[in-house]
Amino acid sequence: MKFINRSAELQKLNDLWQEKSSQLVVIHGKRRVGKTELIKQFIKDGKGIYFLADKRTHKEQLLEFARVVGNYFNDEFVTNKGFDDWLEAFTYLKGKAKSQRFVVALDEYPYLIETDPATSSIFQKIWDEQIKSTNMYLILCGSSMSMMESELLSYKAPLYGRLTGQLLIESMNYIAAQKFFPNKNFLSFMSFYSITGGMPAYMEQFAKFSTATQAVEKLCWDKQGLYHNEVNTTLKQELRTPNNYFAILKAIAWGKTQTNEIANTTGLEPQLVNKYMDTLVRLQFVKREVPVTEDKPHKSRKGIYILTENFVRFWFQYIYAFNSDLEIGNLSQVKKRFSQYAHILEAIVFEQVSREYLMHHQKNLFPFERFGRYWDTKVEIDGLGFNKKLKKIVFMEAKWSNMQMTDKELNKLYAKAQQVTTFDNKYEKYFVLSSKSGFHKQLIERSKKNKNILLLDKLKAI
Repeated sequence: MKFINRSAELQKLNDLWQEKSSQLVVIHGKRRVGKTELIKQFIKDGKGIYFLADKRTHKEQLLEFARVVGNYFNDEFVTNKGFDDWLEAFTYLKGKAKSQRFVVALDEYPYLIETDPATSSIFQKIWDEQIKSTNMYLILCGSSMSMMESELLSYKAPLYGRLTGQLLIESMNYIAAQKFFPNKNFLSFMSFYSITGGMPAYMEQFAKFSTATQAVEKLCWDKQGLYHNEVNTTLKQELRTPNNYFAILKAIAWGKTQTNEIANTTGLEPQLVNKYMDTLVRLQFVKREVPVTEDKPHKSRKGIYILTENFVRFWFQYIYAFNSDLEIGNLSQVKKRFSQYAHILEAIVFEQVSREYLMHHQKNLFPFERFGRYWDTKVEIDGLGFNKKLKKIVFMEAKWSNMQMTDKELNKLYAKAQQVTTFDNKYEKYFVLSSKSGFHKQLIERSKKNKNILLLDKLKAI
């Protein structure tokens, strides 16, 4: 995988390296998000040992670790003999750390725990007795969000309180994601990004194809395709009994966002839905969203649940829903539906990236205290940001349509703004229209005469 973005994360790792003291750093994040590439980039100049754990036995893992360590230090004795346990391995490394500083990166650390549940307790002892007094730099990395939390990040975890650094690697924003598709225009990029989201592994594979439809046919609809079972595999990795979680995620993917709606769709009791939802939020499959104006978001009764990843939405709508057809290689129905409704995925994501644009270009307007979506029983607004100290507020409408936006859309946004009664009339109001297909010349002329109107054509200000 080519290394794109992640400059802040790489800088954090390098800053800790410059401290020249012992480090215990946890790197976690979902599958395919680019954790391994970050580590490899960090140690590419030879500053460290990289070990990828897997599902082999405890003894085999130690033999492989000894081979990697022996190769790094050019020590054939260690390579051939191996280590009997992790304590012996780090006793050896402690000796080496007396004369040089190096990184030890253990990737997919949860697999070590699967082979020996006492692993984290052993590493607590290793840190306290072997590493802490040296300048060794230990990285523990993993994709299982549940296991990384319970074994390393929870206050009950053996290593809790000993970490010197923690990096949660999240999917990339659309600005970074565009670098994976350098030869695509904005509309073509959106057809890919509406499916892949900002997950580097997905983007790298999808970028090999001319169109998004070609990519999903080979990578997703083909039952031997690389991502045909992607979400299924991920959920089963995280959850012991995933069936109810599948039902909930499917409901959200099809537009059911409130607890009662999800309960009615799945047949689960609302209390049970809330319990499952807490787990899905913790595992970062789902996030809870409230209107941006809510003073106490955690107590708000207006909360809705949305999926955090574009690919999960696509998977449930266009793979999981057509599982029987895809199993026998019948693509006609899924192709027909995708050709008819792919624009809906793109419209949802266009709203998201329009909000991202404003967050990254606040200087064009004013610094936001908060920015997000707004809704109540009467009105929905794609983007609303405000600064109470400066007495300024902005309203945004994003439209994914083949028609140019006109004065009519701006007037509708004015009318929506009037229905938001949270702010008094002393606020200076700004209005942003974000369009897929540009703007009527009359609206462009109107915006030129009013500094409080911003028009975005394919996320470029005009």
